[in-house]
Amino acid sequence: MTALAFDVVVIGGGGSGLAAAIEAQAHGASVLLLEKNDALGGSTAWSIGSVTSSGTPHQQRVGIDDNSEDHWADMPGFAGDLADRDNHDLRRILCQDIPDTFQWLLDSGVRFMGPMPEPPHRVPRMHNVLPNSRSFIYHLSRRARDAGVDIRTGHCLTQLLLHEGRVTGVEVRHASGVQRITARRGVVLAAGDFTNSPELKARFMGPQEAKVEAVNVTATGDGQRAAEALGGRILNGDLALGPEIRFMAPTHETLMRRLPPWRWLAVFMAWAIDHVPGVVLRPFVMKFLTTALAPSTTLFDLGAILVNQRGERLGNECDRPALRLPDQPDKVGYIVLDQSLVQQFSAWPNFVSTAPGIAYAYVDDYRRNRPDVYTQAPTLDALAQRLKMDPTALRHSAQSGGVRALQSGPFVALGPVRSVFVHNEGGLKVNAHHHVLDAADAPIAGLYAAGSTGQGGLLLKGHGHHLAWAFVSGRRAGRFAAQGL
Repeated sequence: MTALAFDVVVIGGGGSGLAAAIEAQAHGASVLLLEKNDALGGSTAWSIGSVTSSGTPHQQRVGIDDNSEDHWADMPGFAGDLADRDNHDLRRILCQDIPDTFQWLLDSGVRFMGPMPEPPHRVPRMHNVLPNSRSFIYHLSRRARDAGVDIRTGHCLTQLLLHEGRVTGVEVRHASGVQRITARRGVVLAAGDFTNSPELKARFMGPQEAKVEAVNVTATGDGQRAAEALGGRILNGDLALGPEIRFMAPTHETLMRRLPPWRWLAVFMAWAIDHVPGVVLRPFVMKFLTTALAPSTTLFDLGAILVNQRGERLGNECDRPALRLPDQPDKVGYIVLDQSLVQQFSAWPNFVSTAPGIAYAYVDDYRRNRPDVYTQAPTLDALAQRLKMDPTALRHSAQSGGVRALQSGPFVALGPVRSVFVHNEGGLKVNAHHHVLDAADAPIAGLYAAGSTGQGGLLLKGHGHHLAWAFVSGRRAGRFAAQGL
């Protein structure tokens, strides 16, 4: 097989990897981007698609005066008691660089709606991508290819190559076998987190957490493991968004996910959001909102119960029920409501699910838009029959109740639901140049990390910060790798 050599090799074809590849190419390097899946996207393509930034044109248009220092000061409010574990230097880099990177995304063709409020941000900073998160991958992959980046899918990292203390390339596995590729200036690890690595989750979180799957099933910590073999260290590996309960995804993609990420369509959607009456827009938005989002925990606080496929309660619904779902038949459950709860969750302030800054979904929205996860029956026995449950078990579960016993029908079951990790904070320790650091806190020459792989102890609580870091750190890591800094 022909030997391959590039100045910079980027591992991972999500948002951070594409940003790194584009920036490295722009700084004079020849760049190879390798993605283990058959298509680009990574966790970026699975995300809701929000980017949180100060100093954006969207803020300026509505008269919001904002700056990176206020953004930096507001972020610890999301971390709460964990704030002392944050990397303050990387947080400052994120907040200082995201305004320029937000404009870079706009220049790449990405379009947003917003800004949306999200306390404790003191002003609205959250911007949601239009029409969906695939827009990032569509526009950035086009920009990368136009710039001359060599992109190859179906290539999985197996190990980093080391010579005289410096990372000089990678070994990858693909359909034709195993291949070694030289990186003359550096390797950028941008392969995502380890939410679907049972081994890493067991080590940092616990054996029960190791059973919980990830939203992105290919997020297996390839970059973290490869760097650990050379002395790299994972920080905050015990912190994650999840496990949380989520509705099963539709068998067929929703209209919102199928929308092509064309610029004119995004511009039209942004105009419609500002000008079309909400009563007209809402049915369309609901088709997105009732996909695979998390049901509100308020359901359980007010008395809904969680049962398995046999109709048995999993235990206290208010005590981390997501950790018990992986032990149930097919790892799924159903949320059961009586008529009183159905009425409560038919209007504000009690909603079934929400996408921040977009809208709230109620019981009737699920009835209309997700008949595959909505079952209604006049009695518990009839509900059990429709769901192929044991009616005696379901009646007992309803009587034992959560906060209270379920009472009169009609009864509604929402599900199946499953337990997932959305993302985790366990990234490699890096310095301000995104060099991966070894056990002695010395840079591993030629090795950089970005996005979740190179999170470096930075806490990214609150919506829109993970993607902001992906693009900021990716651009910086690619630039520093190309320059050999």
